[in-house]
Amino acid sequence: MTPRQTQRKTQRPKWSMFPLMHDNVSRLLNANGLHFTFHNLDDDVSCIQTYDTSIMGRFSCHNQRCRSGGWTSMKIAITIRMYEGKQYNARVYYQRCKACNLLSKPILDDSYAERVAYRLKKWCGVELEPPEFSGQSKGPHEKDFCEGCKAGHCSEGRRIDKLVNVPRREEGVFQGVEVSWE
Repeated sequence: MTPRQTQRKTQRPKWSMFPLMHDNVSRLLNANGLHFTFHNLDDDVSCIQTYDTSIMGRFSCHNQRCRSGGWTSMKIAITIRMYEGKQYNARVYYQRCKACNLLSKPILDDSYAERVAYRLKKWCGVELEPPEFSGQSKGPHEKDFCEGCKAGHCSEGRRIDKLVNVPRREEGVFQGVEVSWE
């Protein structure tokens, strides 16, 4: 097997953690007297809390033959996890280019630190108003290009699945909610 064939068989990561964003998260936590450290181990097993949500950011396609100039996403899947000893991390899922299907790592905006700090504060019992969402989506969420959806960690993908499974013309009870079409 040639080195190039070996490289193709090597699975590329479909998410990343962003420890360099910890200072931004820390500043937001300090406002409420909270102090956390970043848990560098990407570990699902030993976390004591986990929460799937989404953030915003931008993607660039690195395929030199692709004409896509990149894209902005209002729904980048993220899994926030808390560990013993006031530690946390967040797994941010990649998306695929619609033009060539190449995986792309996101370039994050301030929503990463805001969303992570908000969730950690909630877990610590800080009373907060739900955050306002800003920005306008330019289209529907594309599940086929979202690695968070494929891994079962995309809150938007699960929301779409629930909408697809809503009864269309029957009356009755659906997921504990009375449904009436009048």
